[in-house]
Amino acid sequence: MRLRPLLIVAWLCAIGGTAAAQAPTVAAPPSEREEIARLVREKQLEAALARADAFLAKSPRDAQVRFVRGVILADQGKSADAIAAFESLIQDFPELPEPYNNLAVLLAAQGRYEQARALLQRAIDAQPNYVTAYENLGDLHIAMAVDAYQRGAKLAPNDASLARKLALAREIGARLRAAR
Repeated sequence: MRLRPLLIVAWLCAIGGTAAAQAPTVAAPPSEREEIARLVREKQLEAALARADAFLAKSPRDAQVRFVRGVILADQGKSADAIAAFESLIQDFPELPEPYNNLAVLLAAQGRYEQARALLQRAIDAQPNYVTAYENLGDLHIAMAVDAYQRGAKLAPNDASLARKLALAREIGARLRAAR
């Protein structure tokens, strides 16, 4: 499953006319958003996070920079902080599909599959043509199948049919990961 960090710059530009217009906030100078995005692209995550935090201290309701901040935290392996960032963003901007997607990816990585599935469905409901959410939902279903087959195999370790299905599901998962 994928977070969408590579699309940050495009998302920052695209969302400018949607949620940002609805949010009571001071618009960020384009150069500040661009600088944060540049730092992320260059993998200077600490500097990008510091810039995002400084910006958000002045404009705490800026959806774009809050989203990027969540992506940065996830990229740094700070899952709990990233989860909190995306949950807060969803609460304030429920119409945006990207935070649902990214939160779902983080929860799926923790084995919280049902919550992840529900979040991906909410992303699709918010934007029915959101391809990444569909892709992640497919990946999630494979992960859920592997999990179910593993549980069954523990209960019936000599079941050859179950073992074959588990092996096939794992192979499909590996091939899908390699296809990225």
